[in-house]
Amino acid sequence: MSDTTICPIKEHGKILVATDGSDFSKAAVCQAINLAKICSSKIYAISVVEVNQEFESLAPNVVEKMEKETKEHLDGVKAQISKEGIECETIVHQGEEPYEFIVSEAEKNNVDIIVMGSHGRTGLKRLLMGSVTSRVIGHAPCSVLVVKEKK
Repeated sequence: MSDTTICPIKEHGKILVATDGSDFSKAAVCQAINLAKICSSKIYAISVVEVNQEFESLAPNVVEKMEKETKEHLDGVKAQISKEGIECETIVHQGEEPYEFIVSEAEKNNVDIIVMGSHGRTGLKRLLMGSVTSRVIGHAPCSVLVVKEKK
């Protein structure tokens, strides 16, 4: 980074990056790292296992497997971030509305910005952006940086 790079959030601020392993969220993690380097920020990496009570009661082993895979994914993200000399905390939630957990963690940790991909792993293609992203934008207590997939 050049000396003329200006931090767009407060120095030593907090960044929440939402990640689900999709290419869009991988690009968001890279952008969060770049931003954290410029601003000397801490990163909170969050991932939500999207399940409802009915699914949990019908397939508890599948839910356990999904949670384990999510934790492993976040461990990898934390290692990637830590390798860059950036402090990182991981957060896993389980529930029906991922955006609610993302917004809640942003409020709880008093983050300065949420970084997330324009789409997630959902099989449904949205014309403009993913439904979780659009809901986070509408409810977030801070700025939201939406990152497109790297080409």
